[in-house]
Amino acid sequence: MRHLVLAFALIALFGSAEAKTTPPPAVTTPITTALKPTKDQGEAGLWASRYLSRFHYKPMPLDDAMSEKIFDRYLDSLDGDHLFFTQGDIDKFKPARDQMDDAIETRDLTVPFAIYNLYRIRIADRVAGARKLIAAGITDFSTDESYKYDRIKAPWAADSAALDDIWRQRIKNDWLRLKLAGKADKDIKGTLDKRYSNYLDRVKQISSEDVFQTFMNAYATAIEPHTNYLGPRASENFDIAMKLSLEGIGAVLTPDEDYTAIRDVVPGGPAALTGKVKVGDRIVAVGQGKSGPMVDVVGWRLDDVVEKIRGPKDTTVRIEILPADAGVDGKNETIAIVRKKVSIEDQAAKKSIIQIKEGDTTRRIGVISLPTFYQDFEARRRGDENYRSATRDVGKLLVELRAEKVDGVLVDLRNNGGGSLAEATDLTGLFVPPGPVVQVRSASGKVEVEDSTEDKVAWDGPLAILVNRASASASEIFAAAIQDYGRGVIIGEPSFGKGTVQYLLDLDNIARNEKPTFGELKMTTAQFFRIDGGSTQLRGVTPDIGFPTTLDAGDFGESSYDNALPWTSIPPAKYQRQGEVASVVPMLITQHETRVAKNQEWQDYKSDLADSRRLRAEKTISLNEQVRRKERDEQEAKLKARTERDKASAEKSDVVVTSAPTAAGVPVDEDDSDEASLRDDGLQAGERGLQEELRREKERKDRPDFVLNEAAHILADEIGMLKADTKLAARVLPLESTNQID
Repeated sequence: MRHLVLAFALIALFGSAEAKTTPPPAVTTPITTALKPTKDQGEAGLWASRYLSRFHYKPMPLDDAMSEKIFDRYLDSLDGDHLFFTQGDIDKFKPARDQMDDAIETRDLTVPFAIYNLYRIRIADRVAGARKLIAAGITDFSTDESYKYDRIKAPWAADSAALDDIWRQRIKNDWLRLKLAGKADKDIKGTLDKRYSNYLDRVKQISSEDVFQTFMNAYATAIEPHTNYLGPRASENFDIAMKLSLEGIGAVLTPDEDYTAIRDVVPGGPAALTGKVKVGDRIVAVGQGKSGPMVDVVGWRLDDVVEKIRGPKDTTVRIEILPADAGVDGKNETIAIVRKKVSIEDQAAKKSIIQIKEGDTTRRIGVISLPTFYQDFEARRRGDENYRSATRDVGKLLVELRAEKVDGVLVDLRNNGGGSLAEATDLTGLFVPPGPVVQVRSASGKVEVEDSTEDKVAWDGPLAILVNRASASASEIFAAAIQDYGRGVIIGEPSFGKGTVQYLLDLDNIARNEKPTFGELKMTTAQFFRIDGGSTQLRGVTPDIGFPTTLDAGDFGESSYDNALPWTSIPPAKYQRQGEVASVVPMLITQHETRVAKNQEWQDYKSDLADSRRLRAEKTISLNEQVRRKERDEQEAKLKARTERDKASAEKSDVVVTSAPTAAGVPVDEDDSDEASLRDDGLQAGERGLQEELRREKERKDRPDFVLNEAAHILADEIGMLKADTKLAARVLPLESTNQID
């Protein structure tokens, strides 16, 4: 009964709250249609709660205490920067704090959906106000005023007037950024108005499935950080990411203003084979089969367009495109494409060779970059002998590197967030003989030791592993095993610190649904431990040779979560060390420190990281034009001097990349993560045109990777030591090593 009364109270609240807001200007279309939960979502929530409360590694009852945690995380996921709700809104929400459990148990999601609907209204109100400010223009940047752009820990604004002032500062900062970039006032008005208009359009495209997934993730992550609910669409995308293949046309799509544009075309894929689909083309309409009606998709959500284009293998889809080089009134072209199985190679293992010159000697370092530990689970389950996996691909690349006579192998795991536990175990077997790799403890306390299944070592020569703060989970299992076996040098930053195992639970299979309806749970069911008995949980893997840290543990990593599992340990497994690489580490550190002390790029890198930490600590930015111009001019002068130094150092570099990255023999572009501005607020997503995004991406790829090069230098140093001292080589390398160290 309390739940029913609360629902009516919230509905009444939302009606009265909307009436009190300032009417939006004529240019804004208000959000009038409320999103509603479906019966299936109520059922899915109940199914999920049964498993989360009973079978999680840290099971917690769905009660009033959990309800309060869900409520807080739900609000944080909606308005984490406290830019839309006021304290008055939060006070009116308070009766719902202990009712989130009731919403799930009674399958009545009215209250969480009502909160979300008010959130959408508040966004519309704020966007309308922002566009009013933009239309009026901002001219005075002489006052000594600052904007607090990081509002995660800021209190809720007391009322609408207080929030108005926060948004005034926000728009003033937006305007000043563009002014400093050289834009005229007229152009600034157009750019900002379009930015906020596009943001509201994206909010209007939010679906009932999005709301339910957001609410259920508030529940899942309230238990533990790595437990998630995946709706039917998110579940499909997760499966695709793990198996690196899908049935479609072989094109990467991206939002481009009102259009969905072609961002990349997979070589050898169906779209590429037509010879008609180009990067930058905009999709106007999609039709099914050879004669099905064409459906206009301009203004659609990206994932809705993707769903229209994906489909079963050997079926036909027709796309109507506006060519990249045509104006908005250009001639459209319709292209029929037969869907096929397409491999997503940009996330596959890649190889390259770096040559390090040391006097008259050149060391050839084979580099294997592995963005994720992928495996086509479905193909493996059905007995497909050619199923795709990270271990299989890396094994092939190691054979190629042996044939190319490399002196050592460097495995690059930077930004590898993990993946399949089985792949981490098997990949270790490419470098050490069969034996234990990781210990896994279930919720019942039972410990099982996972052994590698590879029966033959693919590389027994000098080895190094490069990690950073974003190397997590399966990456840490692999790196920790290599370290515990004494098999290779771990280089880089302390890793993420995720020491838990997740199991993917298909709720549709459990409920025996014929079609994907309820989604999946990615649920933490176990904790893994190193073979030496320690855990990577919270602490991560500590490198043998440390590089400057890009992010502090409190800002990024397992220790940044308020409800992460604690570190603990168990007895070690029985294993035999394969080498004593620790015996050369002190000498390698000395050579590394001597080299980087004279390396201007490295010193610039450390300076950049110090600047980043300073900016993150500040949380505010000046709104005074003179102050900002001075800061900008100093930064530009610094960058100009650095560019000139980089050009000079490149001419006399002792590092040469002799082969382009390849993925299991297939040439592909090297993977590169997007850079995130410390002061970007998320409303600018999609603001830059596609061509500008592609240009920036190319610039990133063209930059020398001096962190990778230094890691290659360290491995080259080790190779030099081992070649000079055969007794040392016998201690460092596996006893069975057949790799020649002369």
